[in-house]
Amino acid sequence: MSRAPYASFNLAAHIGDAPAAVEANRRRLARATGLGPDRLVWMEQVHGAEVATVEDPRPEPVPGTDGLVTGAVGLVLVVLVADCVPVLLADPAAGVVAAVHAGRVGAAAGVVPRAVEAMAAIGATPAGTDALLGPAVCGECYEVPEQMRAEAEARLPGSATTTRRGTPGVDLRAGLASQLAALGVARVVADPRCTAEDPELFSHRRDGVTGRQAGVVWIEP
Repeated sequence: MSRAPYASFNLAAHIGDAPAAVEANRRRLARATGLGPDRLVWMEQVHGAEVATVEDPRPEPVPGTDGLVTGAVGLVLVVLVADCVPVLLADPAAGVVAAVHAGRVGAAAGVVPRAVEAMAAIGATPAGTDALLGPAVCGECYEVPEQMRAEAEARLPGSATTTRRGTPGVDLRAGLASQLAALGVARVVADPRCTAEDPELFSHRRDGVTGRQAGVVWIEP
């Protein structure tokens, strides 16, 4: 329902889109899950490393949080992105899932290990956890200064790369995949799509003012 520059399935309410359009899009997302809009839990994402465990619906976004964990059946965890990596985690046997917003700053600060720890606190194990790294800006497009690449590599080994222009770059999904493997998460899948290259995906780096897509994860009732 959103119009340019947010066209058309923008799910973020904090970026200037018409509230009625965002609400309609969120209702559509809820229908796609087969659950009610009140079962979707949102975050006030701040590019940090805070992770919250939730067991009940929330009428407002969880404040100051970049990761959500739950063991509650039918509670949909939502992460909004437009270049950062949406990380979805699930331990099917334990019945624990997580949604994480992992941009360069949050990933370097350790938001993903904190989510894995929070999952373990309610019964999950890294060896039993599946991870999906969703669409994000790719290493060939994510150009950064050399010092920033070195800092990212120091905090997130495996993320340093070179763009197709031959300049310093960061590949967040590569770094996160290495981090998850080091944590003992055996099954890591990465969606290969690049938000900056795919016109069907929102990209803040490409467009500036734009919408946000969502990664969602839940335990089926």
